[in-house]
Amino acid sequence: PLLTSVPVSVCCCLFILFLFLSELTGFIATEIVNELYVDDPDKDSGGKIEVNLNISLPNLHCELVGLDIQDEMGRHEVGHIDNSMKIPLNNGDGCRFEGHFSINKVPGNFHVSTHSATAQPQNPDMTHVIHKLSFGDKLQVHNVHGAFNALEGADKLSSNPLASHDYILKIVPTVYEDMGGKQRYSYQYTVANKEYVAYSHTGRIIPAIWFRYDLSPITVKYTERRQPLYRFITSICAIIGGTFTVAGILDSCIFTASEAWKKIQLGKMQ
Repeated sequence: PLLTSVPVSVCCCLFILFLFLSELTGFIATEIVNELYVDDPDKDSGGKIEVNLNISLPNLHCELVGLDIQDEMGRHEVGHIDNSMKIPLNNGDGCRFEGHFSINKVPGNFHVSTHSATAQPQNPDMTHVIHKLSFGDKLQVHNVHGAFNALEGADKLSSNPLASHDYILKIVPTVYEDMGGKQRYSYQYTVANKEYVAYSHTGRIIPAIWFRYDLSPITVKYTERRQPLYRFITSICAIIGGTFTVAGILDSCIFTASEAWKKIQLGKMQ
């Protein structure tokens, strides 16, 4: 049986090595498990959500650009300036607005407009490009793909200059928990938009760029996990034991067939 057992043993060892490396790769790699539940995950935020907005209005002077915030808790702030910056564009004819501010966890809106300007322009041009609109912490995780900056690159430069723009956002709380149990809180959102020229009985209404938001009660949680060590050891033992058992059966079958063939040959010779 030596001649039959050597190739079987070699194949057996190669097969075990292949399965061992496959299991080792799976053990080292982490997996992302997601779940949904109804809750407010970031209870230490004081009922606030951090917002990062970066938008360019290439045809509106910086002294005219302002940010207004209002919500169903009674907040109504015109010309919010904390943690914001205005960068002139096109030799001062345009403006890039960058703002970092917080909103309450209730339905509301924030909008870029000329409402806070000391003198209202006759025909404000609200064509724009959105570079960034995100909520909460920034998640830089390779295996998590979501709409954390869904409006990035939104280009409305070819729109009617006198049109208002409505972006209706549905914000979804998102939690990411790493291997160490540390949690980071962010928010994904879906968006629908429309543009229109608004009128009232007194004439045309001053256009603005509105971001109207509402929060979803559903929280998405991503948990980083790794296969337990005991499961890895169990799998390796099962691979080794199972492989040698099957190899033993094959070796026995080959040896039996070989002996039978030898007897047949001897019978023919006699």
